[in-house]
Amino acid sequence: MIHWDFAVNFFVALFALLDPIGNVPVFAASTAGASSRQRAQIALYISLFVAGFLVFFYFSGLALLTFFGISMPAFRIAGGVILFMLGLKMVNDDFTAGFASAAEETGDKATYVRRRVEQMIVPFAMPLLIGPGAISTVIIYASQAKAYGLQGAATGVAVIIAVALATLLSFLATPVISRIFGKIGLSIIVRVLGLILCAMAVQFLISGFADATHGFIRHDAAMPYPS
Repeated sequence: MIHWDFAVNFFVALFALLDPIGNVPVFAASTAGASSRQRAQIALYISLFVAGFLVFFYFSGLALLTFFGISMPAFRIAGGVILFMLGLKMVNDDFTAGFASAAEETGDKATYVRRRVEQMIVPFAMPLLIGPGAISTVIIYASQAKAYGLQGAATGVAVIIAVALATLLSFLATPVISRIFGKIGLSIIVRVLGLILCAMAVQFLISGFADATHGFIRHDAAMPYPS
């Protein structure tokens, strides 16, 4: 796998998991009553939290696996199962619907942004945006990046920042995206991303079983696009 393939696959997996476009209705409901400037500030803080948290797991995740004695194939299989369940839920139903209740504004205008960010860290930023699937994906791709050395680490961080930026832009464009796609269009986007996520999850499972066994999985199935 060349660096470009690694970066694209990592970006697509993370983008599908965070699903910023599909979460636009949730963000709009959670920032009900906010001005454009307040909504932009909230979107910036949420995106910075996403970038910082994922970068932390990108560099510390492998050490945590070593500490708990978990092999990479086992974690890859577990991550694949989690991703498949999330992807299947996205295909069959809008898994963000449970979070889409309108937020009640509390406090004065001066403290609105701070209160909203505090209330949206959980459950919006976690676990809706950064769930077990996103954390698993970051750790799995961090293990692949080790083969590329320092350049691989830099590429992974750049991908995480790019996904966080895409999340920020999606939330900033909440009014436009909602008007362009509508409720049906956003639902279709969620389902398409869910299908992609299911396929990636199956590939994680195949690769995990291939690494944990000898001859059980064909090499061309575990590594369909070798470098």
